[in-house]
Order: sequence, then C-alpha cells, then structure tokens
Amino acid sequence: MKTIQIPYYKGHMELHIPEENLKAVITAEGDRYDPGKEEAELVREALEHPIGTPPLRELARGKERVTLVTSDHTRAVPSRLTLPILLEEIRRGNPDAQITILIGTGLHRATTEEEMRFMFGDEIVDHEKIVVNHAFEPEEFTAMGILPSGAEFHVNRLAADCDLLVTEGFIEPHFFAGFSGGRKSILPGICNAVTVNENHSYKAISSPWSVTGVLERNPIHLDMVTAARRVNVQFILNVAQNSGKRIIAAFAGDLEKAHEKGVEFVRKLFWCPPVTGDIVITSNGGYPLDQNLYQTPKAVSTAEACAGEDGVIIMSASCVDGMGGNLFEKLICMGSAEEIDEYLSKIPPKETISEQWCVQVYVRALKKHKVILVTTCLDRETVEKANMIHASTMDEALEKACWIKGADAKVVVIPDGISVFVS
Repeated sequence: MKTIQIPYYKGHMELHIPEENLKAVITAEGDRYDPGKEEAELVREALEHPIGTPPLRELARGKERVTLVTSDHTRAVPSRLTLPILLEEIRRGNPDAQITILIGTGLHRATTEEEMRFMFGDEIVDHEKIVVNHAFEPEEFTAMGILPSGAEFHVNRLAADCDLLVTEGFIEPHFFAGFSGGRKSILPGICNAVTVNENHSYKAISSPWSVTGVLERNPIHLDMVTAARRVNVQFILNVAQNSGKRIIAAFAGDLEKAHEKGVEFVRKLFWCPPVTGDIVITSNGGYPLDQNLYQTPKAVSTAEACAGEDGVIIMSASCVDGMGGNLFEKLICMGSAEEIDEYLSKIPPKETISEQWCVQVYVRALKKHKVILVTTCLDRETVEKANMIHASTMDEALEKACWIKGADAKVVVIPDGISVFVS
C-alpha cells in the first residue's frame, strides 16, 4: 500500500492506494529545483538587475503618487516577504513618495483585515495605505477605451491617475490565460466587472488558444497585455514558487520582458508529459486556492489532460469559504452539464455573467468525466446539485471511483494540480 500526501486547506489528506493500481505520480521538476539562494536574496537580485528597465529606485525618483498593485486572499503571492522589499526600493528613490497598495481582487469578495495581516504582516497593515479594488462600484473606475476583443476597458482610478504604477505577483500555469502573473495584475486584478466579464466571455474561453501554457494568439492574454500597457505599468516583480509556496526564482522589470523570462523558467521546470489513467487524483494545491469551489476548475483542467475520454477525476478542495460566489453557485446547480453548457453558449460576450467562466470550464469536464469532490466543508446535497459526487476523505473517494471504473483501475496522482503544466 502506497501513502501519498494530497494538499488540503492548510495541511494534507492522506491517500492510501494499492501499489498495483498506481500508474504514476506526476510532480514538477520545479519541486526538486534548488536555486542555491535564500528567497529574499533572489528577490533583491532581481530588483538589482531588472529586465528591460532601469532599477525601481531610479524610476521612483520625482514620482509623487505611486500605486503598487498586489494580489488578494485567493493567491499565494509571498507579499509578507516581497512587499517590504518593494516599498524599501521605492523609498530609496523617493523617500517622500505617497504609496498606495492596491489589492487586485478581480471579481472576488473584498479581502478582510485579518487576511491582510496574514498576507502582508502587521507592520504593513498598520502603517501603509491599503485600498481594496471593488469591481462592482463604478465610481472607482475610469474608462480607457476598447480592448482588442471589443471589451470596454475600465480600470481603477488609483492606477490610471498615479505617477508610477508597479505590480507584484507570481507566475504559474493558468487554465485559460496561459500563465498567471505580469499583465493579470491589471486585468482582471483592478478592472471593473464590465471589463472582466467580457474578457472572460464564453467565446473567449472557448478559443482553442485559451488554454494552459499558451500565450501566442490567446485572445484573453492579448486583452490583458493591451490593458496593462495602456495603463502604463512601468515595473513588475514576479516570482516562481514550488508547491511548498517557496520562492525559487524572481523576475523584475518590464511588463512583458520580465514576464516572458519568468514564463520561460516556469515552462521549463513545471511542464510534465501526460499519463493517462482510469482515475486521476489531484488538488487545488491547498490554501489559499482551495478555499472555494469557484477556484477548483484550475486543477480539474489539469486532471482532464490525463483522464482520457471517460476517466474519473477526484478533486481535493476544502471549500472552507463555500461555493465562492452566488452567481457561480446558481449557474453550476441549474441543471445537467449539457444543459448548463447550452445555456452559457448562447450568452453574447457583452452580456457575460460574472463567474460563468469557471462554470464553463467545469461543465466541459463534467460532460466527459465523473468528478468526485473531496471536501469536509460542503455537504453532500450541495455537491450533488453541482453535478459532482461527494466524499469526505481521499480513501472514500478512491473507493467510489474504483466502484465506477473497476477494482483494477489504473490511477494517476497529480498531488498539486495548480503547480504543474500537463500537456
């Protein structure tokens, strides 16, 4: 019997699997990569040697109003480490700069003070100006034209009106934007609902180029880059992390050039070839990305690459924060996968419903695969309404999957379905 640790909330669940059933355990080379330096050293070196721009301290000279965009409570950006270094670097160039930390929530709920203290530390929360993006408050945004897709571009005024715009984030595979990081700090991070919705329309998500690992010809990425350039992002700091959320590389400088270097690094270390199994077991990487069901199609889309035509997918996610959004819950519980997909396919881009894109990705998988959701925070009735099978433990889920696929089913395990790029 083989025991495998599967990330779950802030810990793990144990999976016990007979060795004769285990076909493969897929983990990325990045988890074995040793940068040979401490995390802070990697960040400071990236800031000392930016790609395609002068150092941040030079850009900050004479800049009175600085907006620094960071991520919200759903992202594992190591801001407790990176933000103090970025603030120090800006003030080296201009000690009197008026700095606003703008939390890019996209369409997520507002980040709480408790979450800010966990993310940033007490020192920053108590002494820095922090503003949370509210995508559904029109007065917070300014219009900046039309994006390549035809979407209206509305961005937070604090970004449009500042003298220096800086962003931080991390780079990992993304299930429809290709990769996270870079331009995503702006769109969806600090745009309003009108812009995010149309960028994430059924048409855009359905593009064959809107998939993990693809940037070229990706319509969602093109909108995002255009938005970030138009609002004049002058400097980014992006990191790459292993599945333990430890920084293993950092990239700073120009919006596109630094991001491209980071993508090159992540693509090399986190790509894995697919191995097809009758049952594919994965997770959303634990906290913070497994807080709700809305976030979990990220890992489900990874599992799809190994599940063949009708493999069973087992998804581990605490869902401690529930379904993740009222609109997501309403849509994913409105009927069968086929009925939901038909309904979504008829929605024009400019009438896109907030949160429909994660439903769209989910039903794409549910039309081919049975999905077993391992959660102790959502009840069986709720999970079944969402067209999934409920389980409370990994072993219960495996037992149910083997009942469907047979006692001799071959199992592929992807412990962290977020950190790897399977294609």
